[in-house]
Amino acid sequence: MALAGCGTNNSSSNTDSSSGEAEDKESYTIGVTQIVEHPSLDAAYEGFKMALEENGFKEGENISYDVQNAQNDMNNSNTIAQNLVGDEVDLIFANSTPSAQSALNATSDIPILFTSVTDPVGAKLVEDFDKPGENITGTTDTHPEAIPKTIEFIASEFDAKNVGLIYNAGEQNSVAQVDIVKEAMEGTDLKAVEKSVSTSAEVKQAAEALVGKVDVIYIVTDNTVVSALESVISVANDKDIPMFAGEFDSVSRGAFAAYGFDYKDIGYEAGLMAAKILRGEETTTDIPVQYPQNLKLKMNQTAAEEMGIEVKTEWEEMGEYIE
Repeated sequence: MALAGCGTNNSSSNTDSSSGEAEDKESYTIGVTQIVEHPSLDAAYEGFKMALEENGFKEGENISYDVQNAQNDMNNSNTIAQNLVGDEVDLIFANSTPSAQSALNATSDIPILFTSVTDPVGAKLVEDFDKPGENITGTTDTHPEAIPKTIEFIASEFDAKNVGLIYNAGEQNSVAQVDIVKEAMEGTDLKAVEKSVSTSAEVKQAAEALVGKVDVIYIVTDNTVVSALESVISVANDKDIPMFAGEFDSVSRGAFAAYGFDYKDIGYEAGLMAAKILRGEETTTDIPVQYPQNLKLKMNQTAAEEMGIEVKTEWEEMGEYIE
């Protein structure tokens, strides 16, 4: 992602350090930090900007965005956060768990709105959903029923025993999801087969290592793996292994199915929160962390054919198909 905008501001004199509230002024600068570029996170940022524009914050008029991408490097993420704080931006939009952690480590004064965060409490971003903290709140990208429903669908609709999980054990959000997957498998005949990666370059090798060992592959919303999703899709297609994902963008890219929501929506909700803070109507302490809404099942008809999946007519009543 390129630098999207810059602007002068006096955030240090317009930010209430005790409450995360930005006072009213003529123009604002939003610092945007994103761990890696992939469609889900990009859609969340698009939704964030849309909500602000619809609430009177128009780019080039009264708001500008300093957008920086860490290229999936935590050291870069930390540096970006420190730079945004040094530039005295009015608010930080942290798009992913690592980005939010870096931002919170860098400031206790500037308001932080996060999205695409799986486990805000486990990541030590907030104390709890209803009382998030002094200068941070946002939207999470995990619906409580998404993973259990996915496992239920696999267990009931597929002749499967072993489910392959590829994830970066260094991403707290991914570890939390894998734990939920294994908990959801309790009481079923399914067993998790885990492969951990540390970089996107390792993803294809991990997928190939699962061949012959698993009946299904399930990719949770792991930034490292999703950024190299086509590597997994190619293996799944070649070896006829049904592949499930944690969000819809991965289904559009070639995964078979996901219970999920649109990332643009959770970015939009974070943008609504940001608008209230910038107008001084609420502070981060006033706004609870929000779950995504409208959970549903999407399936990719073309992916089903590529992976040798025999589509059942009753699935049409359970969800919707895309080509």
